[in-house]
Amino acid sequence: MTAEAILEINELTVEFKSRGAKSHTALDGVSLSLAGGGAALAIVGESGSGKSTLLRSAIGLVPPKAGSVRLFGKELDGAPARELTALRRRCGYVPQDPYGALPPGLSVIDAVMEPEIIAGVKRAKAERRELAKELLAEFGLTDERIFASRAVGLSGGQRQRVELARALMLGPELLLCDEPTSMQDASTRGEIIEALRRRTDRGMSMLFVTHDLRLAAFAAENIIVLKDGKICESGPSREIMQTPRHSYTKALIDALPKLVR
Repeated sequence: MTAEAILEINELTVEFKSRGAKSHTALDGVSLSLAGGGAALAIVGESGSGKSTLLRSAIGLVPPKAGSVRLFGKELDGAPARELTALRRRCGYVPQDPYGALPPGLSVIDAVMEPEIIAGVKRAKAERRELAKELLAEFGLTDERIFASRAVGLSGGQRQRVELARALMLGPELLLCDEPTSMQDASTRGEIIEALRRRTDRGMSMLFVTHDLRLAAFAAENIIVLKDGKICESGPSREIMQTPRHSYTKALIDALPKLVR
């Protein structure tokens, strides 16, 4: 039995206008579908390909010029603000810039707990704190000194891991990650992907944005390759890595560092 789609994007076109009134097409007729129940899809492409715009469009943060986005079966364009808020609470979102994402006035532990507080989840403070610590531990953060630190005292890699824990605080059905390992070393990057895969094994679906095809294949069973706002290739991760069809995909693979054996 195939799980129903929780995200359906159909012929989505997004344009941005510059100060000179010129328009830039960030997405051009993009379509995709992501099933619930633990499906993982990676979006791959170089800077400016439209990856982040696609991720933000998926939760209604970017208005479309044409096409449609359905999240959990609900059309986002024109949806009432209350309905949009309810739909977004079923998602976790990890933005690309960890330096501007965390609340600067909160400690790490308070920043991770904050989504539950904002959502009005009824939970004892000690229990909420314990859950936040467990989420941070999933991403290798166990030091009480880090828990008490504010964002300004953290490295970029630490901030990314805190953002991941924060995004999981509400137990999302869908996690949207925008380059969540870009500031990690190779070993930590692998540990983070393993932690996310354990989550998808337990039924959380994921949309994972990266410029690294090898990382995409590790994180997700299917890949979409974006170039200049258009999908140039899509399919199972292994198939794309072993027998890429599009010249752009081949170039991305050729640019990957060679593995030392």
